[in-house]
This record gives sequence, C-alpha cells and structure tokens, in this order.
Amino acid sequence: MAANIRPLGDRVLVKPIEEQEIKKGGIIIPDTAKEKPQEGEVVAVGTGKRDDAGKNIPFTVKKGDKVLISKYGGTEVKVGGVVHLIIREDDILGIIG
Repeated sequence: MAANIRPLGDRVLVKPIEEQEIKKGGIIIPDTAKEKPQEGEVVAVGTGKRDDAGKNIPFTVKKGDKVLISKYGGTEVKVGGVVHLIIREDDILGIIG
C-alpha cells in the first residue's frame, strides 16, 4: 500500500523500525513515554533535488536501505494503518550497515 505514495522533490518515504521493548525489573513503559524510533527503512524516494544549473542531483539512499533519521524530522502519515514518515533526504543522518 505504501508503494502508492510517491514522494516529490528531495523527499523520502520511510517506515520507522520500532525498537524492541525491554522491561527491566518488571516496569512497563507506556507508549507516550517511549522515544520516537530513529531507525527506518526507505520505502520510496522522490524525483530528486536540482542544482542551480537545473541538473538533477541523484539520491544517496535507495529503496530498501536501513537509515538513521533525525529524531523530530519529517511528517507522519498513515498508510494502511501503518505510520510512515515523509522526510527530506537532508534529515537522513546515515545509512546503517
């Protein structure tokens, strides 16, 4: 279903990867107190950024890459009940692995 969304410009559609919940000492952390995931998988990339001469600058990331994303970057969208982020390529901090 997420393939139906095609980001524009230098934007990337990312599916956040939830960290595994670890309970220490039997304490359950509520969802509201959990940190936002900072890892995600690239689902789709946009059309690309253009330089001053109008030439297309290729993306550094591609579909399927696992990436480290900025903590509060992007816009959340729900696709088929699953939360995805639309972020600029500049908000991607690095490629994992």
